[in-house]
Amino acid sequence: MCTVCGCNDTQGHKHEAGQVHYGKGEAGTSVAGMSQQRLIQIETDILGKNNSHADRNRSVFSKNGILALNLVSSPGSGKTTLLVETLKRLSGKAPASVIEGDQQTSNDADRIRKTGAAAVQINTGKGCHLDAHMVGHALEKLPLDPGSILFIENVGNLVCPAGFDLGEAVRVVILSVTEGEDKPLKYPDIFASADLVILNKTDLLPHLDFNVEQAIAHAKRVNRKIEVIQMSAKTCEGFDDWLGWLEDARERQALRDCQTKAAE
Repeated sequence: MCTVCGCNDTQGHKHEAGQVHYGKGEAGTSVAGMSQQRLIQIETDILGKNNSHADRNRSVFSKNGILALNLVSSPGSGKTTLLVETLKRLSGKAPASVIEGDQQTSNDADRIRKTGAAAVQINTGKGCHLDAHMVGHALEKLPLDPGSILFIENVGNLVCPAGFDLGEAVRVVILSVTEGEDKPLKYPDIFASADLVILNKTDLLPHLDFNVEQAIAHAKRVNRKIEVIQMSAKTCEGFDDWLGWLEDARERQALRDCQTKAAE
């Protein structure tokens, strides 16, 4: 076993000068006192239970013709502001509701409710992400309108939410231009599992040293199928593209639901 990072690779395993890498083992992580095999077993058990709940959520969404989106980002990316503006534009066009995830407070859910949309706040305490079981309980408190859109705003974090399926049809990563363009390379798991990147706060680009083309290239390097929309909740740049993307996603979801029902 490597005495530096704890992985089981003892042949040809090297650490670059000045680098300590704890993700080289079979489990992709390291915990003091636990073997890689034990960590894999724990992860398998946790994700297995979560996936069972996710499948139940997915069944509820399909039965009711609901498009569920999992919105993930770092804190301060403008996720809630973007969501509030989206809900205002969807008002009268498509029913929508929101599940809000935060460690503490109901501030974001309160902002959402002011748009007229139903919202349920989930506080995770010390937890760094939502899981499918939490979402399942929140669904019991929301109107499940046929053909509606459910936005699940995850806890601000680009690491922990990556491995947890919530039953969503679509995963969207919001990346602010106030962050580094190398975020997709630093946090590849979440970008690899996403369908769309929203490059947010583009109104600030004239004041920042941020390379848009490079950020998109990094995202495509991690996930060649990922789509990118450039947006600003302040100037409303890109909102037509975003709303059009949502409508296309609703149509794809409706087709999948019909195919599922036909196969039953």
